[in-house]
Amino acid sequence: MSTDTSILLRDLSEDGVLRLTLNDVARRNALSEAMMSELGGAIAAAGTDTSVRVIVLAANGPAFCAGHDLKEMTAGRAAPDRGHGYFTKVMAQCSGLMQGIVTCPKPVIAEVTGIATAAGCQLVASCDLALAAETAKFSTPGVHIGLFCSTPMVALSRNTADKHAMEMLLTGDMVPAARAAEMALVNYAVPEDALTETTMAMARKIASKSSMTLATGKRAYYAQREMPLGDAYDYASQIMVDNMLAHDAEEGIGAFIAKRAPNWQDR
Repeated sequence: MSTDTSILLRDLSEDGVLRLTLNDVARRNALSEAMMSELGGAIAAAGTDTSVRVIVLAANGPAFCAGHDLKEMTAGRAAPDRGHGYFTKVMAQCSGLMQGIVTCPKPVIAEVTGIATAAGCQLVASCDLALAAETAKFSTPGVHIGLFCSTPMVALSRNTADKHAMEMLLTGDMVPAARAAEMALVNYAVPEDALTETTMAMARKIASKSSMTLATGKRAYYAQREMPLGDAYDYASQIMVDNMLAHDAEEGIGAFIAKRAPNWQDR
């Protein structure tokens, strides 16, 4: 483990995989204001960095992310408005972070060990892909403390079936990794000692593709999902036309026909 005391560690491999590691172990990698600022800034910067092709979001310590920092949130109640302004600011910051992951043109993969609860579970659900150690657990436990996990609900309901999402939200129960994979909250549950290797293999496979193609597809996927069926097909058809006219599509199709490796220009 790194001796760096920063709450967010950054490591960029030669093949363009950026590992962002939550490193606020003492606070169970809670989404404090500082953590959300660091993580949001790192993802935004990676989105425009041509040396970054894929982002892996990992964590040190026994918790992947325990959600919001409840001590920070409680301190916010001391304001004359009982925290209304502070809570509004924090929720907007968190929503911006989650949307930033979705709108980032680079694929984002969660590598989950330990627990991911409340906004930590939301963080996993907001990533494009997620791999978890078999020992990992997930929950949206707000109901235990009188606080429905309404913002985690947004990401959770867009990844799992309604009844699966509602079960997590209404009971607050911990969901083991194998069950999370069955629910499509994560792609795979793998032995903990193989997690990083498995995640990095997937990340490198994706990083070997045209970054223009990946950015086009990621943007289109999330956009069409919110549209009625006919509008989605109209939109996707235009995306296909534009994509076919791009250099990398012409190169990729030509390489396939010629039975050679493509030479991506990322345009």
